[in-house]
Amino acid sequence: MSRELLYLADAVAHEKEVDREVIFQALEASLVSASKKKYGQDWDISVELDRKTGDYLTKRWWTVIADDDEMTIPDQELHLREALEKDPGAVVGEKIYEDLPAVEFGRIAAQSAKQVIFQRVRDAERDRIVSDYAFRKGEIISGLVKRMDKGSAIVDMGRAEAILPRDEMIPREAIRPGDRIRAYLKDVRRVQKGPQLFLSRTAPELLLKLFSQEVPEIANGMIDLMGAARDPGLRAKMAVRSNDPRVDPVGACVGMRGNRVQTVVNELRGERVDIIVWSADPASFVINALSPAEVSSIIVDENTHSMDVVVDEDQLSLAIGRGGQNVRLASQLTGWTINILTQEEARQKREEEDARFQEEFISELDIEPDLARLLVEEGFTSLEEVAYVPAAEMLEIEGLNEELVTELRRRARDRLLSKAIAQEEQVHLSEPAEDLLQLPGMDEALAHQLAAKGIATAEDLAELAVDELEELVTIDVERAKSLIMAARAPWFS
Repeated sequence: MSRELLYLADAVAHEKEVDREVIFQALEASLVSASKKKYGQDWDISVELDRKTGDYLTKRWWTVIADDDEMTIPDQELHLREALEKDPGAVVGEKIYEDLPAVEFGRIAAQSAKQVIFQRVRDAERDRIVSDYAFRKGEIISGLVKRMDKGSAIVDMGRAEAILPRDEMIPREAIRPGDRIRAYLKDVRRVQKGPQLFLSRTAPELLLKLFSQEVPEIANGMIDLMGAARDPGLRAKMAVRSNDPRVDPVGACVGMRGNRVQTVVNELRGERVDIIVWSADPASFVINALSPAEVSSIIVDENTHSMDVVVDEDQLSLAIGRGGQNVRLASQLTGWTINILTQEEARQKREEEDARFQEEFISELDIEPDLARLLVEEGFTSLEEVAYVPAAEMLEIEGLNEELVTELRRRARDRLLSKAIAQEEQVHLSEPAEDLLQLPGMDEALAHQLAAKGIATAEDLAELAVDELEELVTIDVERAKSLIMAARAPWFS
């Protein structure tokens, strides 16, 4: 029977293209299973199979415990006095063994071996697929649609299967078994069942990769692709930058008579692609991204990472796009929140903001409405600006003299100091709960700041989203995620 084991290992290893060692380990596992069925399921049994002869040895193992210790697993433990009878070198805490008569590799053992081998082979094949395709993650790959499974497409890649989930398909795209498709390899990961290669035809990266294949200037580094945003199957925006002043990046991507961009459009089932010039200046980039709409003016708010874009009435629908598509794609592409306003809406918003700033100056600085209006008209919007803008600049404003400027700056600084002291007192008065203080990554200062904002327990923190935590305290995204997940740990335990 030993030679049959060797033949079996060789045949399966060759057929499935897996290492012989995987098959031998599976055979050993099946022999252990057969031995336990014969001798006892609780026994600690091992089988060593000789890779050259096919012979195998079966051993039973015991853990040696002190004579006065109570056994927890009787079938796997021996007191020292009994162990010494079997092995004079036995030591408490170590293992000893004795040889067992090997079970015959009969029909039952063969059936068990078959099941174990097939499982090990499947595992080995999955590992090989992950290994073979891991370096291709982020590439475009093609395959034949093998079947449809609950709306998702199972794609035959030759040596492996991939899945194109329904939500990664272009809407209204008809995919049928037998179709050859190209898709972006979005992820490669080890799973227990089914395909391990995950495809996408909606990812913005697919658009960038398609252009990289069609435009030689991108491949040779003359043009850089700076990003893309998609409404799959309908419209997309892509930002490009030229590294050579002689090369028009938009023209190169469009191609002669539009042949290059048309090839990509056809691959994406008619998805219209706007190609825009990238700019290092955020305002210019946003203006370009809103093309074909014409922008009248733009107001940048660094604090909220947003821009108010003012357009004429006849450009409003063009700037927003059908269903907000144009402004949404421009926002995704640039990373800025974009608010589209008409001239009238911008004027009303400016008046409301000016009124709010004036009320703040009147209240905080205890000044007359006329003086508050003057400060707002000259561009002052906060106490910090009044307190720390150079006095020389303020003296250039008509209607302000040195005495008045000095007094305004003093009042603004005093008010800011009072607010800071009050906030500090609030932080110290607010006591965080012990479970909040004990969270991994938490420090006492941050815990008090959170408590001052009403987040006093770990449960309070667990209820927050990352962006909500960022609004409450100054904290980086990764630390915010880590703290929230630590606070949520009891939910999953």
